[in-house]
Amino acid sequence: MSGLLERMADASRERVRAARAAEPEGRLLARTAAMPPPPPLELGAFDIIAELKLRSPSAGGLAPTGLDRDAQIAAYCAGGAAAISVLTEPAEFGGSLEHLRDAAALLAPLGRPAMRKDFLTDPYQVVEARAAGAGGVLIIVTMLSDDDVRALLAAARELGLFALLEAFDAADLERIAALEIPAGSPPVLAGLNCRNLRTLEVDFGRFDALAPYLPAHLPAVAESGVDGADDVRAVASAGYRLALVGSALMRAPDPRRAVAELVAAGRAAAAPSTAP
Repeated sequence: MSGLLERMADASRERVRAARAAEPEGRLLARTAAMPPPPPLELGAFDIIAELKLRSPSAGGLAPTGLDRDAQIAAYCAGGAAAISVLTEPAEFGGSLEHLRDAAALLAPLGRPAMRKDFLTDPYQVVEARAAGAGGVLIIVTMLSDDDVRALLAAARELGLFALLEAFDAADLERIAALEIPAGSPPVLAGLNCRNLRTLEVDFGRFDALAPYLPAHLPAVAESGVDGADDVRAVASAGYRLALVGSALMRAPDPRRAVAELVAAGRAAAAPSTAP
């Protein structure tokens, strides 16, 4: 595990301890029981998960002063995003569960799910995500044991959440491929992040190089380094069915148009065999 992921995992565990002390898991689950189900993740030949990302360790601040988060999310939806990823990690990414709650409330009538993106280490955090209205969660396989991954997946399945399993190398993808996904589960996606965890630089060539390791039975997601239509065409041609795009969309002067262009480029390039 890289130093960054180790720090993030340790900080995540501390946040879980504090949250569980403030609200026991039973009480949190009771709150979720009264909630309507989240909007489902609906996929076409190629889709975009658009990200609300205020800052990152590699890029620094991404959000302009006075960013209207609701307007940004509404623009993503108008452009055709299949889901909205919302950072909830506070220290390095400036996120919060409040951002997730606000996004989910806006997205529910639009029929699009919000995905909690964080360094999850405990099923309690999956319940937190559902209590905030999320329809999906990110699970970083690299920083977790197989038992941890299975526990987080089971919690997501029980709560009706889709899961994006994030890999950084071939070994991670092989671990994902070996997981048993029960029939009838909410969607499980296999994501490949092309970022080098030691340098934080992206290596776009890893999408093509590691494509042979993508689990054939799970929709594949290209993460990091996808900035424009040419990048989307490249990953769609390599067999990826989605791309998660954050920094480029946060910097785009017209995020609605930017999402629409990415979706159109991906669907034009997607091989017929990737269609649902």
